Amino acid sequence: MSRIIGHFSGAAGRAHEEARSIAERAKTFAEGKMLDRKYIDIQFHFIGASGLPKMDLVGAADPYFVAKLDDKITFVSTVQPNTLAPVWNESWNVKNVPEDAVLKVDVLDKDEGSVHDDFIGSFTTSISPGAKEVEIVSTIRKVVRGSFWMNITTSPSDPLKPRTPRYLFDGPIRYSRHFSPTIGRLTNLNDERLYSTWKIHIKGVPLFFRDEYQHWNTKYKAAQTIFGYGPTSVAVRSSIQAGHRLLYARSTRNGFGTISSHEDMMSLLRGSGRGNSGINSNVGGVGGGTGINASGSSNNSSNLLSPTSTLTFQQQQQQLPSQRIKPAVYTYIIASGDDTLRFSETGAAFFVDFASKHALHANCAETVRYSGEFHPRPAGGWQNFDDSTPDDGTQWELVFDNNSGTYSPDAMLLPDLKALLEYNFPGFKVFTMDFKDPELTESREACREYALRNRGIRQHELQPHATEGEETLLQHAAAHTPVVEKPEEQPPLGEALEDEYNHLVHS
Repeated sequence: MSRIIGHFSGAAGRAHEEARSIAERAKTFAEGKMLDRKYIDIQFHFIGASGLPKMDLVGAADPYFVAKLDDKITFVSTVQPNTLAPVWNESWNVKNVPEDAVLKVDVLDKDEGSVHDDFIGSFTTSISPGAKEVEIVSTIRKVVRGSFWMNITTSPSDPLKPRTPRYLFDGPIRYSRHFSPTIGRLTNLNDERLYSTWKIHIKGVPLFFRDEYQHWNTKYKAAQTIFGYGPTSVAVRSSIQAGHRLLYARSTRNGFGTISSHEDMMSLLRGSGRGNSGINSNVGGVGGGTGINASGSSNNSSNLLSPTSTLTFQQQQQQLPSQRIKPAVYTYIIASGDDTLRFSETGAAFFVDFASKHALHANCAETVRYSGEFHPRPAGGWQNFDDSTPDDGTQWELVFDNNSGTYSPDAMLLPDLKALLEYNFPGFKVFTMDFKDPELTESREACREYALRNRGIRQHELQPHATEGEETLLQHAAAHTPVVEKPEEQPPLGEALEDEYNHLVHS
């Protein structure tokens, strides 16, 4: 018996060694093939589509699309409301892509208030350069459901930069502005900026952070509550993920745009008046409202211009708080899944009752690229700023830190964060500081004090809050969102296909 066991053990050992040898040879062969492959830089220009089917009982359809290159990198378009012939006119630049890569595009109809969106059809195509008209085909019955137009431009990747990551996003830098579903439910005096989140698709993240990711802080009690294994942690995660889906839902109400200049970035940091006038305006700035000042009052702010002012109308408009860089502190993360910069005011109303601001922005991801807080400031600091100085005559700075208990980012990466931000936002001088730095505390508090003293901001707006009787985001999520796990902004195609199949069978 022992000889039989020894025989089989020896055979198993030899088989294991042979398998490992085969695996090593296969790996070497694959690496050789990778070296032989040619790589290109691509610019996609997604023009539009036509002939889409009517998807809504009332109206036409609200189409958008999701494009993927070899399932390595994803582009999600804007939503075009109530049309069967959407015009996107959007660009997507990707560096260091294998020339035999395949582009897959899913076209969907945004279904407001639904767990998932309706699937219209899809197509795959090579990345050969030139103009393309491609048929959009339903998955099951292979029915043509419209045509998609695009143009592809390619150029050889730089051979002198062999370490450039594959499938590297290279712009344009797009942003989207999202609104909490609780905005305006109680009163028209809600401040839009306290119900808004922003997402910016920044470029070059792997160039600066390489393979560095910041894991959730296992020593932080709030993080333990969120990321633990017990039923309490599961419930906490579910509520945060439900809130995240509501906050970052892609809808026809979103504001969209691109950042191609210093002024574009400044517009995202401008304050707003009160009222809901900016919700449907597709304006992406932190403001978006058209009120007179930040307090909602017409006679209590020192910044309100007198009717007898000698300034021109344009100068007066630029001096209104709704048109000025707002002294505010923001909570941010750089996501590990799509390398987006996501942020909102630290005093945003929707943070009420949530265990972690950063986890809410990160959709409870176990890792992020980086996280903390940031605030804009004029050169010399808010404490030395003269409010009569026009914003366009001021050198503006961005101060980023690593103040995040949930992820506790490594302070050694602050120089890399600085380089990344200056790469994306030229024209701003960026300072990165450790959260324990006294200079950071001084700068942040000067920002808040200036807002209270000169811009009509109220004390309770500096921290998450809800007025009496107001439905919070957590309450809204519990009442309106099914308990499901869905990747943000990605269509659950399995359910969509099943729905389509059932519709076809019973129609």
